[in-house]
Amino acid sequence: MAAVVNGAGIFAVFAHREWAERSITYFMCFAAGVLLTTPLVLALPNALGRTPNAGLSALGGFLFMYGSNQLIKYRTHEETLAFGVTAAEGIGIHSLVDGVVYTVTFSISVLTGILAGTGLVVHEFAEGVITYLVLLKGDVAERTAAVSAFFVAALTTPIGAFVAYPLVSRLGGQDLGLLLGFVAGVLLYVSAAHLLPEAREHESEHSMLAFGAGILLALFIVFARTA
Repeated sequence: MAAVVNGAGIFAVFAHREWAERSITYFMCFAAGVLLTTPLVLALPNALGRTPNAGLSALGGFLFMYGSNQLIKYRTHEETLAFGVTAAEGIGIHSLVDGVVYTVTFSISVLTGILAGTGLVVHEFAEGVITYLVLLKGDVAERTAAVSAFFVAALTTPIGAFVAYPLVSRLGGQDLGLLLGFVAGVLLYVSAAHLLPEAREHESEHSMLAFGAGILLALFIVFARTA
């Protein structure tokens, strides 16, 4: 589903560029709301219940994403083509991590997986659009950019999930708690340091409503399950 939604984002901007660029802020805000709520309300408490060191692994996940982002930013200060290709490479790494996140969260519980997956799948649309646009900015031809964006941003997510599954399925409770803590840190970074600042730069009239809708959806699913 993540790959399909990502591909839909690429196709939307390829076929209806103006609409996709208008709507991307709402997708990012909605995804940010879900991905901010899920680790704080469900994933991190669940991880801490398995091991008291989950907070440290969450910090590690956040710093890992921060360090990766800084490295990508540093490398993209080059000529136009290098910018497009390197930015796409960074998104590919991020999509691979998304696939691992799906596997870990569903290994903890279906509820955690659905909540994290909802935010991640929605943000895949925006990610597909962004990948396609950065390749266009790198002077890559439209069709080549669309096909490359699909391989880089869409297919890497299921690859990450399938590669991680045999490893995650063998982990014990404490190890899984540490991994879930790491994933919580990744989700917090994606939401607070990636999606929200990007959305703020292109803030639209109802973008905060989309953010609030993402939070409310996550809370509704959590409390409906525990009620």
